[in-house]
Amino acid sequence: MTEQTYSGSCQCQAVQFEAALDLDATVTCNCSRCQRLGWVMAFTPRAKVTIGRGEGATTQYLFNKEKIRHQFCPVCGIEPFAFAAGKDGTEMVAVNVNCLEGVDPRALTSKRVDGRSF
Repeated sequence: MTEQTYSGSCQCQAVQFEAALDLDATVTCNCSRCQRLGWVMAFTPRAKVTIGRGEGATTQYLFNKEKIRHQFCPVCGIEPFAFAAGKDGTEMVAVNVNCLEGVDPRALTSKRVDGRSF
C-alpha cells in the first residue's frame, strides 16, 4: 500500500476528517490506554489531516507524560485521533484506523510497540 486519502469519523459523525495515510505502517501499542481502546494507529503530519466537522468540539485527555493530546468526541466517546509533536518537532496526528471508512484494521499487519515500557 502507498499513501492514500481516507475518510473517517467518530461513531455519531459529530467529528469527521480526511487523512493521507500509509496503512502499511500501522502500529498497535500495549500501553494502558491503547490496549483498552484496541487502537490501531497510523501516523501522519498534521498538515495531511483535514477535520471537516467537529474541529474544536472534541474533548482532550492527557495522561502519563502529557505529550499526546488525545481527542475524543464528547457525544459518543470515540477517539478518532490524537495530536503530538514528532521527535523533530513536526506536529503529528495518530489516526485511529478503527475510525476509517472501508478499512478492516484487523486485516492489517501492524508493528507492535511496547508502550508499557515507556
